[in-house]
Parts: sequence; C-alpha cells; structure tokens
Amino acid sequence: MSQLDEKINQHFAGLVVRKDLVKAVKGNAIVPSYVLEYLLGQYCATNDESTIQTGIETVKEILRKHYVHRNEAGLVRSIIKEKGRHKVIDRVSVSLNDKDDVYEAEFANLGIRKVLIDSSTVKAHQKLLVGGVWCIADLEYDYTEDKSSSPWVLASLKPIQISRFDFDGYLEARKQFTTDEWIDLLIQSIGFNPQMFGKRNKLLQLIRLIPFCERNYNLIELGPKGTGKSHVYSEFSPHGILISGGEVTVPKLFVHNGTGKLGLVGYWDVVAFDEFAGKQKRVDKALVDIMKNYMANKSFSRGVETLGAEASMVFVGNTDHTVPYMLKHSDLFDPLPEKFHDSAFLDRLHSYIPGWEVDVIRGEMFSTGYGFVVDYLAEILRSLRSHDFSDRYKGLFTLSDEISTRDRDGINKTFSGLMKILFPHGEATESEVEDLLRCAIEGRKRVKDQLLRIDTTYPAVRFTYKGTDGVERLISTLEESEYPNQYHRRVASEVSELDPFDLANAASKSADSDAVCPPLVHSAVSVSKEPELKPQHLVVQENQRGVTFDKLFGPYLKGAKRIIVIDPYLRMFHQLRNLMELMETISKQLASGEEVAVHVVTVEDEFNGDRQTESLQKIAEACAGVGIQLTWVYDTTGTKHDRDITTDRGWKIVLGRGLDIFQRFELNDAFSFANRLQQHRQCKEFSATFIRVEDAGE
Repeated sequence: MSQLDEKINQHFAGLVVRKDLVKAVKGNAIVPSYVLEYLLGQYCATNDESTIQTGIETVKEILRKHYVHRNEAGLVRSIIKEKGRHKVIDRVSVSLNDKDDVYEAEFANLGIRKVLIDSSTVKAHQKLLVGGVWCIADLEYDYTEDKSSSPWVLASLKPIQISRFDFDGYLEARKQFTTDEWIDLLIQSIGFNPQMFGKRNKLLQLIRLIPFCERNYNLIELGPKGTGKSHVYSEFSPHGILISGGEVTVPKLFVHNGTGKLGLVGYWDVVAFDEFAGKQKRVDKALVDIMKNYMANKSFSRGVETLGAEASMVFVGNTDHTVPYMLKHSDLFDPLPEKFHDSAFLDRLHSYIPGWEVDVIRGEMFSTGYGFVVDYLAEILRSLRSHDFSDRYKGLFTLSDEISTRDRDGINKTFSGLMKILFPHGEATESEVEDLLRCAIEGRKRVKDQLLRIDTTYPAVRFTYKGTDGVERLISTLEESEYPNQYHRRVASEVSELDPFDLANAASKSADSDAVCPPLVHSAVSVSKEPELKPQHLVVQENQRGVTFDKLFGPYLKGAKRIIVIDPYLRMFHQLRNLMELMETISKQLASGEEVAVHVVTVEDEFNGDRQTESLQKIAEACAGVGIQLTWVYDTTGTKHDRDITTDRGWKIVLGRGLDIFQRFELNDAFSFANRLQQHRQCKEFSATFIRVEDAGE
C-alpha cells in the first residue's frame, strides 16, 4: 500500500474499501456501486490481503445466491416457493392501494407486485414511495385460495445503506490529513486515481459532490460524451436519483394534483437530469415555469398550496460542438432544448462545470487505492447539508459591489459546498480559502457571461474580489483565456488579429495580478506577424489548450547556433518524447543549409538508465539527419534542479516544469489529435520566464 492508503486505513478503519474490488465482484450484476460497496464494507473493510480475498468470495456468493437478475426472475420465484423463504437483493418501490387502504411493494427485477408491506416500514423509509430503493429483503411464499390476496409475503426489508456514523470522529480524523492528502482520498473514494489528475481537474470532480452537501444547489455540466458526468449521481449515493431528461413531468417531479402525491424533490437530496441536452426535445413549458420558481425560491405551487423542498437540481448533457464553435455561433448553453435556453431559467444556476475540460474516462484512470465506502461518505455529506460555510471567506476577502445578489448566492453556495467537502473541520489557510473562492466565482461567471450573450438586458459584470490588502483581483474563465476572439464576441472586430496564446497568457497574468486589471479584450489591438522578442513571464493555467512548443519557444530559438537544454526529468517515455518534439520545433527554425548544436543536461534514471541512454541515442541519430547536432550528458552532482533553455542569441527560458507541460494522453492511439498535435492537449499549470542574458555568446 502507499503511505496515503496506510494513513487512510489507520484513521478510518472499517469505513474504507479498496476501490478496485468493486469491479472484481460486480460481474454482470447491474447494481449501483453503493450497493456493492455496502457489501464490501461488511466483509472487506480491511488492509489484510487474505481477509480481503475471503471477503470477495463471500460477497460474490451473496450476489450469486441473492441478487436477482431479470432473466433469472422465474428461477428465483421458484426457489422462494419451494423453500418457503429466501433472501433477495432487488430494487423495491412502494405504492398506496387506496381502495384497500394498504401499501403494496413491487420488486423491479423479480417481477412481483402487490406484496403487502406494513406502514411503519414505509414511514421509516419514505423513498420507497418515490423511485424505489435497493434493499435486502426476506420473501416468503404462502398460497391461499383467496384470489384477491397475493401469495408473496414480505418477512423483512432493509434498505442498503449505512445505519450510523460518528460525525465528530470524522472531523477529528480529517485533521490528520494534509489538504492534498484529503483531496486524493476523496478522489479515490469516487473511484479515480488522483495521480492522473491535476489540482483543477480534481476540484472539477469534487464540485459534482456539492449538491449532496448543499441544499437547493443548482448545477449544470455540459461536455463531450464519456467523461463520467452522470456517474456520481447514479452510483454514488442512495440519497440521489438520476432520471432521463425526457422522462420529466410536473407530477413526477413536484406534486400530483389529483392524488396530492409529492414528487421527487420532496424525497431525494439530489435530483439529476441525464441527457438533458438536445435542441429537438419537447419540453412542457409548465415544467420550465415551475422549475424556475422552485430553483429561485425553494418552493413550488400547483394552484392548491405552496410547498417547499430541499432537493438540489443537477443538469448533465452532451455537447454537439467544440467550445470555440459554440462561442462563435451561439453560447455555451447551445445544446439545451429551446424552452430551457431561457435566460430566466439559466440565471437560477449556481455554477457551470466545463465538461470539455474533463478527460474521457480511460481504464488507467480508475483507482486501486483505498477510499471511503461511498455510502459512508454519502451520509457524511448529507449531514453537512444542515451546516452553512458560505461566510467563511468574509473575514479575508470581499466580493465586488458590482456582483448582484443572485451572483453572490451562486458564489456563496459553491464556496460553502467546497469548504464542507474539503475543510469540514473549518481549518483552512488564507490561500486555500482564496483558491476555493476563485473556483466558485469562475463557476458563476461562466453562467453570467453566457447570459449576457442570450439576453442583452443583463448588465455586464466584472467578477472581482479584494483581499485584506485592498488590492482588486479579476477572475476570468479558462475558455475566456483560450478563445478571446470568440468569447468576447461583442468586440470581436477589435481583437481579430490577436494571437490566442498571447491573450491566454495575458488573461493568466491578469487573473493573478496584484493590480486592478482592465477587461482582457482591451489589452491590445494588434500583433505583428514577426513577434517582438522581449523579457516576460508567462503563466499557463491547468487544462488550457492551444499551447505548443512552436509558439512558446520557437521565436526565441530562431537563428541560434548553440542551445543548452537543462531538464533533470528526461527519463520516462513521454518525457523523452517531449524532448523529441522540442527538437522538431528547433528544426522548424533552421534556415536552409544551416545547422545548430544542442546540448542536453539531464539526470540518469536510477532503474532504467540503459533504456534512457538508448532513447537519447535514437533522438540524436534522428536529429543528425535534419541539421541538429545533439549531445547529452548525465549530471552526476545530484544538485541540478534547474529547468531551462539557453541560446547563444542571448535568451534564457526558465521553465517551472521543464518540458513536461502536458497532461497525460493516450500515447499509443495513432488516431488521437492530442497524440499528434500539441495544440489539442490539455496543459498542466506551469510558468515560463524569458530572460535577456548578457554576454550569452561567450
């Protein structure tokens, strides 16, 4: 186990499970992860390998004997009849038979209905009345001549969810973890390997959890297929329900006027709408109107009485076009049905997760480490709904007076949710609080900026805040930095000649600047085709695209005869590939008939030095054919931590991360644009400083 896994088991013994075990036991059982982890938590909540293996076999046996597959329902019914009593795992829903004044249960996979269930059980587990709950149930078979009675008898029923937890113990255990360790624990609890994600990507994953711990939180995520947008809402918690966007009706969601039966928002903490996008979808205008009222006021009325509810609303859907296309031709809400593409509805959204930043889920991204049994974490998050952390930044930071009340509500609720998830014990440093506040502001700004496109009656807003030093700090969204021409469509003619990469860095600097920053689009008017070389400091944000070695280094390497590259981390395949791509950039700057000498200083791989040497030799051989004389040396002093590129033209480029600036992508996929073209890759957060060096040629 890793040090983090050992620490997790030390402080949360019996409440965590190895996440790869879920796949090991699931087989072809179509059950949510929290059901499987409930069982694994009973038998495998340990770090003892022999106990884990025994527990896996026990869970598999339980699923084999008691989980009801639809295609084996007849066999299970026969077993119950012949044995007289049998335990089953199935999704159970309950309805009231008002003619006979009894509650009747229906077993989804088993295919039996009208099973009598006592009122006390229904009162204790009211979600049985709406949508159904996964349960472990003992069923008996008792046939009678009475045609009106069902032979199926429910002997016992237990919803699959944790029965109790120690909240104070949870807070005390949280104090034993650093912020980075805690974030990684939460990412592992969701089921992902934290090493595959940068900090921004981890926060995007955790924002998906806010609806579970924040009442009446309205969240939207639109992005490409396969990024796991709906996974959390279908698999993570027994307190959330995921429904198809096309299946939503006013009675199902709110209240049935005929029966007075309360809808989903009255029973579930989170109601998530899957496949919410689709311009051609038919939508009931009455549904949109009542949703607008509920999302704004936490209440709804259908003409009889006004009712309140606490359910958070989540909308997830797929995008059909790229971000620059949507920004150029419409807006980032473009995929939504026409009746939901309404400014009054969209203004109720507290945050917008940019789904296009979330990588498509690959097998290597799943965790093999330990994380919370998701049902335990779901109960913790549910208990946090009664807490309010929205004011935790106010002693340190102040939002701009330009920001409206509705914008503030969105920012405050997102900030509160992130604080509950990351700092439930309330202990966060000023910089940590600021990071969460910036994230919250960006999520609401993404909503508001698109509203300005849809409805011109909305006033423009500068999303800024001040610290205790009184300095105003401007927030920009990442897509604003990447695609300024399209993002600021109202003034596109003024910036049509601007290079997106130049503006991206201008935005990055403005976001982190200590000075009051003007709107990005007014930062320049034109850029010459032959860029002016000047000392500068560039900051590239995590997930930013459009960055290439050609743009970043090319102009500063042009005309050089000698180049020195110092990077101690040129060991693994992707790092050596980065070096090869730098050589490609250098080759593009060579005039016909010219040559350049490149000297590389790195550190030998302690475990795979032979392979590293072989790779460097192959790169040198390839370079020789294009006019690059590549030499290299292994630094043996053990003190080299520099990462820079120096040329005999008088320039030194100091690299915060060396050449390793891109996030992981599928290196073996020949049909991936990210594999073939750097501009399609997402970046890690990094900085580059360009310095004029005196007497560099000596």
